[in-house]
Amino acid sequence: MDSLDRKIIQILRVNGRTSNANIARQVDVSEGTIRRRLKKLIRDEYINVVALPDPGKMGKVAQALVGIQVDPDKVDDVVDQLASFDAVEWVKMTTGSFDVWAWAALESSEDMRIFLHNKVGGLPGVRRTETFVNLGTNMREKSLVT
Repeated sequence: MDSLDRKIIQILRVNGRTSNANIARQVDVSEGTIRRRLKKLIRDEYINVVALPDPGKMGKVAQALVGIQVDPDKVDDVVDQLASFDAVEWVKMTTGSFDVWAWAALESSEDMRIFLHNKVGGLPGVRRTETFVNLGTNMREKSLVT
């Protein structure tokens, strides 16, 4: 990956539907170069093309980041279980105070309460959770290019 690849990725982070021709104009290369670069970035799994829905606009107004402490021998199982829940947008294994972080989005605070107590709290190996309720989102452009 070089600086051109990083520029292409940055442009796509702002607008994932930007055309190859538009990207080519912005970085001053041919459209064919952009097409080849994108194909390689996708093939080599530097980027993935996905639709990223806005949970709030889909009626999921109760959103929270959940930190989860897990018995060391159960981390993989907990991650797999969490990833299978419809309410979970993403899951990450981490170091630090929490072994796992998950982003959950549900239709109401009552649904969130039930999810946290019955689903997450009921998973074998879960020792403790701490929930950070989302109060708002600001999707700002983040520059990868210096």
